[in-house]
Amino acid sequence: MSNRAGYYIKEGVESVFNHGFMSFASICIIVACLIIMGSFTLLSLNVDNIILAMENENQVLAYVDESLTEEEARALQKTLEAVPNVASAQFISNEQAMDEFKEDYGGTTMFDGLEPSIFRHRYIINLEDLSKMAQTREDLRNTPGIGGVNAHIEISQGFVRIRRIVTTVSVVLVAMLFIVSLFIMSNTIKLATYERKDEIAIMKMVGATSSFIRWPFVVEGLVLATVGSLTAYLLQYGIYRFVTEQIVAGSGFSFLTTIPFNTIALPLLIVFLAIGFFVGVIGSLIAIKNYLKV
Repeated sequence: MSNRAGYYIKEGVESVFNHGFMSFASICIIVACLIIMGSFTLLSLNVDNIILAMENENQVLAYVDESLTEEEARALQKTLEAVPNVASAQFISNEQAMDEFKEDYGGTTMFDGLEPSIFRHRYIINLEDLSKMAQTREDLRNTPGIGGVNAHIEISQGFVRIRRIVTTVSVVLVAMLFIVSLFIMSNTIKLATYERKDEIAIMKMVGATSSFIRWPFVVEGLVLATVGSLTAYLLQYGIYRFVTEQIVAGSGFSFLTTIPFNTIALPLLIVFLAIGFFVGVIGSLIAIKNYLKV
């Protein structure tokens, strides 16, 4: 059994070098398709990350009823955090609110006469699900001790729509590219197999079983897929690093944040190898199927 496995590996690896041009073409196709799919996926992940960061800045303000003292206002925190869809509630006293107001307007002296009492104690509310902001606003308004709620519903709905559109478009594009990649790579391998149709026919006529003929092609497909996947991964790393460095260096994109490559490196490598192996094996099996009917 080990001798037969060694034969399959030996024949598969030698076939890669014996048909150098077609092997090179197959690897190039694998690399090109994986980079296209990987680039769209990484773009989708980064766009989703940017929108999520913007969502987190779209907070709800809950104003405490003016009749409550500061101690009573602070005691509302646990009640507010118990409201459905509320992730956290940060208390802001009227003095802090006044200081922030002065800072926002450049720290000018014209506001020096302001008294903290004209500002209300408030809570900055962070939500778990932005799409439920409207319902959460009503729940907060109905909370005892809350005198008013300021929530930008239209902005939150806009963020939700954008995320859904980006996710849907990305999934559709990646799915279409995967199908196209499988078709192109299987046909590329089929062209390489066509050169050996006479060799396959002779082996069948001398009594070789279909599995004996098929396995070297599967090994060849795995070798091509491995080389192509690793090459695509390294190129994808270089492209991603170059693009992210340009974004960081560009002053016009200072508000954008990108996902560090090291956080997605291992999952990306696994996906590239998995897609490469799947396409390599399936492509080889599809390519040789018709030539085994002798």
